[in-house]
Amino acid sequence: MNQANDRNETKSMKALTYRGPGKRAWEDRPKPKIQAPTDAIVRVTTTTICGTDLHILKGDLPAVESGRILGHEGVGVIEDVGSEVTAFKRGDRVIISCVTSCGRCKFCRKSMYSHCLTGGWILGYQIDGTQAEYVRIPHADTSLYALTPGLNEEVGTMISDILPTGHECGVLNGQVKPGDVVAIVGAGPVGLAALLTAKLYSPAELIMIDVDDHRLEVARSFGATNVVNSSDGKGVERIMALTKQAGVDVAIEAVGVPATFDICQSIIAPGGRIANVGVHGKSVELHLERLWSYNITITTRLVDTVSTPMLLGVVQAGRLDAKKLVSHRFALSDIMKAYDTFGNAAKEQALKVLLTSNRPTGG
Repeated sequence: MNQANDRNETKSMKALTYRGPGKRAWEDRPKPKIQAPTDAIVRVTTTTICGTDLHILKGDLPAVESGRILGHEGVGVIEDVGSEVTAFKRGDRVIISCVTSCGRCKFCRKSMYSHCLTGGWILGYQIDGTQAEYVRIPHADTSLYALTPGLNEEVGTMISDILPTGHECGVLNGQVKPGDVVAIVGAGPVGLAALLTAKLYSPAELIMIDVDDHRLEVARSFGATNVVNSSDGKGVERIMALTKQAGVDVAIEAVGVPATFDICQSIIAPGGRIANVGVHGKSVELHLERLWSYNITITTRLVDTVSTPMLLGVVQAGRLDAKKLVSHRFALSDIMKAYDTFGNAAKEQALKVLLTSNRPTGG
């Protein structure tokens, strides 16, 4: 009897488990079961690692308990559904939304699905997530999307979280419009997703700021009009020179550390918008002594996935190449190696790292 069949008969599975700050393990865990009639059990076929997972491992989100299976993105096949699930059936291929929504509570009625009273961002945070062979999805009818025949799993995984996050928290909150000068601070995967989706709104300039030359070159290949390496502390000076001291209309913070938020405050033009995307584990200093008279707007947001249907349409129409965000591919069983790669992104030149359950080798 092979190992996979053995786990099936013993109702166990492999999963990446958080074991406290700096500790993770690839270990046997019980396969999830239907707990509510609106649940679905999904056999995960493709998943990925998010920067938020690294924040959890650093201890930046202390609400995450030891023993939690991480991950909130992925694609899979429906294994089982509860009695009240009507939109999906066993065997359906689906995109797992990073945000779970009931569709009925007061926040869902406002399209603030990230604050759903019985959902929101719970996968890999408050309940077990997608970096496993199986995952339970609450509110399946409103938390899954059909993976259409023309859409491959890699693209579907990018639509699961990173594209709507960059688009909603960065581009929509930043109110990017034709002719704007836009700066994106952080050329990691979410910053690059903001870059790709910002292009849909025809800004005049897209300036990408980072400390890594490789990622800046990737940003240029994705359509950045200018790139700025800020590793020497002179990034603000260079951006202001590029804009003839005018500053930028939109500054998108896509890292989640005080230094990058400070850059946004330093380069924003009067009347501009600072859109925070990064997950912050430490407090930042707000420079109201300078900005109080600037008529600026600062926004924060947890992705609501309200734009997921639109992004599906854009990707299917060929207007956005989401596969460009993928740099490394591994078997799901090689997830510990994949975390090492993603955690050393600059050295490994890593963007999004994909994990596939049926891939025999990593790379």
